[in-house]
Amino acid sequence: MPRQHIRLCTASDGVRIAYATCGAGPPIIKAANWLSHLELDFTSPVWSHLMIELCRRHTLIRYDQRGCGLSDPDVAEISFDAWLRDLEAVVDASGLDRFPLLGISQGASIAIAYAVAHPERVSHLVLHGGYARGRLKRTSDPAQHEEAEMLVKLAELGWGKHNPAFRQFFTTQFIPGGTPEQHHWFNELERLTTTPRNAARIMRVFNEIDVVDLLPRVQCPTLVLHASGDARVPFDESRLLAGQIPGARFVPLESENHLVLESDAAWQRWREEVRAFLPSSPATDPAFSTLTPRERDIVELLAGGRDNAQIAARLALSEKTVRNHITSIFAKLEVESRAQAIVLARRAGFDAPAA
Repeated sequence: MPRQHIRLCTASDGVRIAYATCGAGPPIIKAANWLSHLELDFTSPVWSHLMIELCRRHTLIRYDQRGCGLSDPDVAEISFDAWLRDLEAVVDASGLDRFPLLGISQGASIAIAYAVAHPERVSHLVLHGGYARGRLKRTSDPAQHEEAEMLVKLAELGWGKHNPAFRQFFTTQFIPGGTPEQHHWFNELERLTTTPRNAARIMRVFNEIDVVDLLPRVQCPTLVLHASGDARVPFDESRLLAGQIPGARFVPLESENHLVLESDAAWQRWREEVRAFLPSSPATDPAFSTLTPRERDIVELLAGGRDNAQIAARLALSEKTVRNHITSIFAKLEVESRAQAIVLARRAGFDAPAA
């Protein structure tokens, strides 16, 4: 089990946010999603395999949402803007300049907003089970709005009870294919991570999320994964993400679970896709230290076997701009051809060839 170091940082309104660092290698930050607890996730039959996988190849930085886990439980403001400021506080406290960002469930919308607000800092975006529109933004159907408010009331009334019957309804949405042990653990996680009042406040903010207008403004390479049978977030919501984010790669997963489980057949596909997408260890060749962040992005795609058109589509650039960057890269690396640049980049630890 990876050893983690838990620290506290302070958000702009004085709320203390707990964040943890573990693993080794190039960094990746995970935007907070509901139902996390820094101390419990690594022993979880639901979450631990994902955390351990990321720590094998990266320094993973994650944090508990305000009002949840080890972060301050009693907070005046729970809002989307506050969540975005909390992520900014964690990034600043971590001292990172540039990094991949992972967003799961509603954490995807926070990751998108951060990537648009700070394009110079986010090198890659991984979105799993995400959405750009909350329940109340997806439809104007009064019955759907009534159902959304009913679920909020269900959390408000039954979240803190020792009888898990109320919480089991939510658990079944998150991991319908889970084992009895996984369902029991997730039921307890719901009770331990936050209060009934905070659960209701958080859900009301979820329902009003709308970052659709931000999607075309995402500038970094983006990977979108979603379970085709997801009972918590409709599959079409990730199709919207992938369709509106320039050059995004879309990976449907054959599963009914909102959170991909280790026993899930889709888990191996998730690992392969994320490993292939994320950059490997930073190059040690001093020649690569002269590259700009955009040039490094292009080198990663070059090393992965992409041509100029594919690179342009992935990075939302024109082919002419890509050619100009490649000319600059050749000069800095002192190579004369694409093949020489690819060999040098792969030796230095950039992306493996595309499958």
